[in-house]
Parts: sequence; structure tokens; C-alpha cells
Amino acid sequence: RCPSLHSLTPVDTVTVYSESCKTQNAKIFAVRLFIFLIAIFSVFFFYLLQTDAMASSGLFFKDGKKRIDYILVYKKSSPQVEKRSTFEKNLRAEGLMLEREPAVTNSDIMFVKIHCPWETLCKYAERMNIRMPFRKKCYYTDWRSKTMGRLLKSWLPRNPMKLDKEALPDLEETDCYTAPFSRARIHHFTINNKDSFFSNSTRSRIVHHMLQRTKYEDGKSKMGINRLLNNGTYEAAFPPHEGSHKSRHPIKTHGAQNHRHLLYERWARWGMWYKYQPLDLIRRYFGEKIGLYFAWLGWYTGMLIPAALVGLFVFLYGLFTMDSSQVSKEICEANETIMCPMCERNCTLQKLNESCIYAKVTHLFDNGGTVFFAIFMAIWVHLTLLYDYWEELRPQFEAKYSQVERVNPITGKPEPFQPFPDKLSRLMVSVSGIFFMISLVLTAVFAVVVYRLVAMEQFASFKWYFIKKYWQFATSGTGVCINFMIIMSLNVVSLLLTESEWENSFALKMFLFQFVNLNSSIFYIAFFLGRFAGRPGKYNKLFNRWRLEECHPSGCLIDLCLQMGVIMVLKQMWNNFMELGYPLLQNWWSRRKMKRGGQLMEHKISLPQWEKDWNLQPMNLHGLMDEYLEMVLQFGFTTIFVAAFPLAPLLALLNNIIEIRLDAYKFVTQWRRPMPARATDIGIWYGILEGIGVLAVITNAFVIAITSDYIPRFVYAYKYGPCTDQGYRQEKCLKGYVNSSLSVFDLSELGMGYSGYCRYRDYRAPPWSSTPYEFTLQFWHVLAARLAFIIVFEHLVFGIKSFIAYLIPDMPKDLCDRMRREKYLVQEMMYEAELEHLQKERKKNGKQYHHEWP
Repeated sequence: RCPSLHSLTPVDTVTVYSESCKTQNAKIFAVRLFIFLIAIFSVFFFYLLQTDAMASSGLFFKDGKKRIDYILVYKKSSPQVEKRSTFEKNLRAEGLMLEREPAVTNSDIMFVKIHCPWETLCKYAERMNIRMPFRKKCYYTDWRSKTMGRLLKSWLPRNPMKLDKEALPDLEETDCYTAPFSRARIHHFTINNKDSFFSNSTRSRIVHHMLQRTKYEDGKSKMGINRLLNNGTYEAAFPPHEGSHKSRHPIKTHGAQNHRHLLYERWARWGMWYKYQPLDLIRRYFGEKIGLYFAWLGWYTGMLIPAALVGLFVFLYGLFTMDSSQVSKEICEANETIMCPMCERNCTLQKLNESCIYAKVTHLFDNGGTVFFAIFMAIWVHLTLLYDYWEELRPQFEAKYSQVERVNPITGKPEPFQPFPDKLSRLMVSVSGIFFMISLVLTAVFAVVVYRLVAMEQFASFKWYFIKKYWQFATSGTGVCINFMIIMSLNVVSLLLTESEWENSFALKMFLFQFVNLNSSIFYIAFFLGRFAGRPGKYNKLFNRWRLEECHPSGCLIDLCLQMGVIMVLKQMWNNFMELGYPLLQNWWSRRKMKRGGQLMEHKISLPQWEKDWNLQPMNLHGLMDEYLEMVLQFGFTTIFVAAFPLAPLLALLNNIIEIRLDAYKFVTQWRRPMPARATDIGIWYGILEGIGVLAVITNAFVIAITSDYIPRFVYAYKYGPCTDQGYRQEKCLKGYVNSSLSVFDLSELGMGYSGYCRYRDYRAPPWSSTPYEFTLQFWHVLAARLAFIIVFEHLVFGIKSFIAYLIPDMPKDLCDRMRREKYLVQEMMYEAELEHLQKERKKNGKQYHHEWP
């Protein structure tokens, strides 16, 4: 190796720096230059191959440089040519670039690819107040909490649900301070690459914002892609997926080929059912609104775990104590107690011990742990709730009310304003529609009640002995199935009849209708069934023809459990099929039609990404409303009558574990990519959940006090039983309870040829009393205890809930401190960056500068 010329003295230069040394240096230089050129050529060649692959996959224009941010689809045979040409001309005037390309599989379909250039992205990012990263975060942490956290992690076993950070390496890129984008301060932001500075979801959101506000005709309201989709000008509008969700190579060895592939492998596959969700990646790919939905769904599912365990424990407690229950023993051993006929013509006299199975099944759900579980669930409801929803000003509202403006007191700027008469008229129409739909539901419930009254007589006279013996179970079972079919039919009718431009208003109307539709029959069984039937010899009849239905000798709770269990299981199965099975069948049929055409098989054509997305199913018309509605209805079904059905949280937990992966698989593989939208929380659904929480406390108090036999047993044990004035001592204190809860009736008063006495559930005086069939003192004691329990239960639960809310703030103090510190650091960094920039500019221009703020 020759020494450097600069390191030699003038004397050594002549002797050392010979001709051979010059030749050696020249060879080394040539080799290095050759290696450098090969490296440059390899990088360039790899870039071209990657660009060609991306372009061929449908992510770029034909030039392989302009990224496709949005896709419009229209039919060449569509007559709306003028509207389409005007709309596209206005899009180009706004700064978008458009490129047309015909479909491969359908000659009548044309795709319009949209690219948003850098200048247009910056302009609209500033208008939309989009926050962009400008500096890496530096965290402020307390060393004590950090040390304790490490210590606890070393003691605890490895969490199998934990995300594999190595599998999601690019999530660390989001770890930056953000600020509203400004073109005047563009030098503040970290722009390493203009092509990747705005994420794909942000680019799509900006283009969608422009599509919503671009005119296609002259006029205030002649604007927006939604109207063009409704009138048939365009067939579809959607952002493209980032490539295929599958790869020939394993993700562990070759990595993810795109974010969609990464989401499928680490989230949507069924093998990931026990893992935490990659919420940052979901938010980046689908937007904040969908990310918040999955975050809330994951939180709700996690909170169901303790509720399911406690409910299962209460059920198992009832199962193990079923045979030792004093009430069940007395019913099963009452082979001489004759019960009064439960229908008018065809019912025969039955012995009380024939209700033995019903009594044991009732004890599974109505036992000593029911009250504890009801209190636990009432508190659990309020702990589960999350705590305004940000939404862009709707362009339809902007267009409709742009002539009526008022100054916003906060911003001081004029904004569209809806006059009070218009608001009142819309409110009246909405309220009228809600009352009509609810009236339709109540009519259907009334029809089911009439069916039960008619079927009761028919099943009691059935020729098949099994049906004749268990006619009450047959009546309840068929009534539940008919009620379920009515529920699902009315849900479809509501979707066809109800339309709204206002998402929150539409969500509230749909919730009210479906909530009443789903729970009205359950409210009837819980609080009305058997309460107004009358007594033997003086029964109340519907239309003076059909005798009102009575509760079973073992109580009405078994009917309530049957109603809830069947509807909950069948509805969840139906929803899962409609969410995944129906799109799978539609996509399979689309692929079958393409193969039938023979074009792909004959020419081995690989479809571009935009055409693959076109063949997928669009997201539901109402977006996430259907997903939230399903979960909120389940939440209500799980909590409102949970005292009567402790297994409801367990069924909901099992369903939600499947639901998360079903929704993930559907969003990633079966649906077109939805338009990313911003949100700060779950919106109006939080207020609905709070209302359900309050209603759950009230209904569970009434279920325990009125529907179950807990209060009558409690009163008997402390006032009328063998342990009077001694306190409650196990099951022996209930000895004689069944006989005490049954009244006596003289069968000769029926005029049906019977003689002797029969028993019925009530607290009335016997026929030989001075006041026959009047309510006894025990009835009034039970009624007073029921009312007192309702008041005490509600005050106790709400008191505990308020105390816990006081102890646990909505936002932890360390999180508040971090947010305040981050806000402070953002302001300081913006000031420092602006000062540094101005000083550089002054120095560059040769002007004097000072360190004070200009």
C-alpha cells in the first residue's frame, strides 16, 4: 500500500512516490470506482423492479411514479356523461391528477385512478387541520414507577396475548410529536421523503374530502361524490388496498409485503384469536374511527372475562346445590298436592311434583348468588363504560344551509346554521317515524302473546303424550322461535324504511327501534306474565275469550331464561353468518362469474389491485353503525336482565372472541378498503351505553324483587318459617315455604265436575275464611319487602358506583401530566424551530441576527 502524498516530507517524495506506486493507486481507484458503479446500478435496477411490481399491482399510474390515492368506477353505457365530465374537470382544477383504464374482465367498466400531488396534499392538509409529525418523542417517566414496572414484569409469567414488537417494526415510526400542518412552517416538520410523509390513509382522506366538495353542476347542492353514486353517475368510489393480503413466502423469513399482509398475518388470522390487537397499525391503515371501534370492542371483550367467570360461578353454585335446595325438595316430594288447571278447557289437574324438573332448573338461575351477581354486574356496567366525537362538517349540511350563517362564538368565523323551524320540522318527522316503528313492534309482541294464549289450549289437548305433558314448554319454545323470526324481519324492515343524513340521529333511531324490538317480549315475560291472570274462578280474559297466561308452579323465571338464551344464541349465530358468510358467498359468486367468462384462465391475466378491490364487497351502507349497534344491543342484552340469566356474559364473551376475528377478516380480506375517518371516541354510543347502564340497575332490581322468588323466600325465612326471630340458617329455614306460597281453591266452584281442593300460586285466604280469596297479611309483607329491596338495591349500587368513580378519575394523573408536558414541549419546539429557521435565513442573506424572538 502506498503512503499518502500529503503525509510525506519533500525529501521523501522523490524516493517513495515511484511510478509503480502510482500504478498501484490507479488500480485501486479503478476497482473502487467499478464496485461503486455496480452498487449504484444494483440499487437502481432493484428500484425499477420494485416500481414495476408496484405499478403492475395497481398502486401507481402507468408511469410507475404517481401513487393511486382513490378509485372511481363507472359504466361506459351510463347516460350521465355530462355530469361526470364536469365533475372530473373540476377535480383537475382543484389539483388532482386523473387517469382512466378499462377493466380486464368487463368491457363496460372503466376505472378512474386519482393521484393527489404534493402541493395539493399540503394545501388540503392545512385546510383540514391534519396533525403531522415534526420531532421524535422524548418521554418523561418517574424512575420509581419504571423500576417497579420492571420488577413486576420479572416476577409475572409471560403474557401470551402480548404483541410481538419484532413482527410490527414500523409501528415505532408513529412515536413522534405532532402539530397541525402549515405550509408556512413546512420546514418544522420531519420530511425525509415527500412520497411517504403523508400516509396512505391520510392521502385517501384528503382526496375523499375533495370529492365530497367538488361540484358536478351549477348550484349550491349539486356537489359531492355521494350524490353522483346515488344517481348512477359512478358505480363505486373507494381507496385501494395496499396489495394482496397473502404471500407465497412466510412472513417470518421474508417479512410483510405491505400493511394489509401484515394485518392479515398478525391480526385477522384465526390463529391470532388470543393476541392483543395491533391498534396502531389498524388506525394507520383504516383510520382513527375504525381503530377506535376495535379498541372499544377489545376493551369490552376483556371486561367480559371477570363478568363471565362470576356468572359461571353463580351457575355452578346453583348446579351443585340443586339437589339440596329445600324448595326443590318440597316440590319434588309433593305427590299429594293438586294444582289448579292452568287453562280453561283442555288442561287437567296435575300434581305439584310433576314440576320437579322445572323447579331444579329454576334453582340454577335463582339461588343465593343471584343478588350478589346482580350487584356485581350493576357496578361492572359502569366500570366498563368509556368516556366527544369529532366529525367534519358535512358537505350536504354546508350546501343546504350555506345561505343562513351565524358567527361562531368560539372561532369568531361565520358558519352554516340550521334555523329552528327547519330543525323542529325534522324533529317532528323523526319522532313520528320512531313512534310508528315502535308501535309496529308492540303490535308484533301483542300478536305473540295472543299466539301463546291460543297455543296453550291446543298443546294441552295434543294427541302426542310428550307434548301434552310438557305443553307449557312447547308453548314457550314455539313462542320464542316465532318471536325471533319477527325480530329479524322487523330489523330488515327498519333498514328499508329509515333513512337519514345525520349519523348520530340515524344511530339513535335504529337503536331505539331494535332495542324495543329485541327486548319488548322479554319485558313482557319478566314483569307482566302471570301478574294479571287473576285467580281460579275469577280469571281475567283477553277479549272475554282467552284466559291470560299464568306462571309455572315453580315461577316465571324459567320462561325468562328460555327467552333470553334462545334469542341470544340464535341472534349471534345469524349475525355472524350475515357478517362473514354472506360476503364470502358474494365474493365466491363474483369469482365464479369471472372464471365463467374464461378471460383470466385463457390469457393468464393478473388483475390489477383496483380491479381486485372492485370485485370485493363494499362496506355496509351505514359504516360502523351496524357493528356498534350489534355490540351495544348485546351489551344491553347481557346487562339488563343478567340477574335472570347469569350465563349471558359468558355467551357474549365467546361470541366477541369470534366477532373480533370475524370483523378483522372481513375488513382485511372481504371488503373494499373503507374511507379512513377521524374520531376522538365512540360518539353517541357512549351516551347510549350510559343509558343502558342506568336501565340495567333498575331492571335487575325489579327482576330480583318481582320475577324471582328471592324476596318471598327471604320474608318467609325471617317472618313465617321455623327460624323466625333466629336469623337465616341454611336451607332448613325454608322448610314449609312451598306450602306457604300456595293458596287453596274449592274445585266445586269451577263447575267442571271436580270436587275437593286445589292449590295455586298466590297469597290469598282459603275458601273457608271469613274473607275468602282476599289477600293475606303475608302478601302485604312480601310487597313491602319487594319495594324496599328495589329502593335499597338502587341506592346501594349507585352509591358504590359514585364512590368508585370518585376514587378512579376519568384520566390518570400520570397521563394528564404527560399530556400537559407534551403540549408544553410541542410549543417550545415550534418556537425553537421557528427561531432557528429565521436565524439561518438571516445568516444566509448576510443580515445581522439576534437571539431574541423576532
